[in-house]
Amino acid sequence: MAGIVECVPNVSEGRRADAIDRMAAAIGGVQGVRLLDRTSDVDHNRSVFTFAGPPEAVESAAHALVDAAAREIDMRAHRGEHPRLGAVDVVPFVPLAGTSMEDCVGIAHRFGRAVAERHGLPVYFYARAASRPERVRLPDIRKPQYEGLQELMATTHAPDAGPPRVHPTLGALVTGARPPLIAFNIELDTTDVKLAKRIAKEIRESSGGLPAVQALGFGLTDPPRAQVSMNLLDASVTSLARVWREVEERARAAGVGLLRGELIGLMPLDAALQVADDALRLGGLPRDRIIEAHFIE
Repeated sequence: MAGIVECVPNVSEGRRADAIDRMAAAIGGVQGVRLLDRTSDVDHNRSVFTFAGPPEAVESAAHALVDAAAREIDMRAHRGEHPRLGAVDVVPFVPLAGTSMEDCVGIAHRFGRAVAERHGLPVYFYARAASRPERVRLPDIRKPQYEGLQELMATTHAPDAGPPRVHPTLGALVTGARPPLIAFNIELDTTDVKLAKRIAKEIRESSGGLPAVQALGFGLTDPPRAQVSMNLLDASVTSLARVWREVEERARAAGVGLLRGELIGLMPLDAALQVADDALRLGGLPRDRIIEAHFIE
């Protein structure tokens, strides 16, 4: 298969720099793969790796990451703010140049079944690779978290591949295929986690808020502050500028300002152009107005 595929796995380790380094090295050690970004968060106790390359190489790098995580992470001792099912919590494959969504669905299914057999790990397929409608949304699969998953294995959470039991140290893994998304957080100038949770509920699509937006509220430390954590599933439907305005409006109504935004991983150029267009009120900012865009396809 020709072309380029992106993979954006999330692992349940964001505090031990040496362990994160070894997992990053496992990815980067696969020939043909470029590790584009790595982002870690101490409070969430979570790291996000972004890498890309030819499909076969990317699939091999995803396996290398799971092998490394199996040596580094024990879910029995894991604590963090972010919901999670396993050591390698989610492994999405994203079509880029010369690849299709159908290609990535095939990669996700092949990868998931191989991981299940190799590690004795329960695996779930989500997004475009989902095996059933109730597994399209990642939050629906992840809802019981590692601690509550085993109780539901015989009913709502029978795995798509692998044994119907939680792996004691690795937990479970979710993999799938999806378009590019933007992981974006906004920190509030308050320690009021209830406010962050209320804002998150009001803006997320599942509660009747902004389309193509997932959101949760968290409390962070060092320094203490509240955070609205979001996934923008389609920035052409709801832009970064729109979610910033919506969060800011609700925070200000409660007498609270915003501290900063935080981008997790990478985002598409077109999403950045949307933000610039909105801020500068240009009435449209096409790619051909950007110098560097003339040198990329």
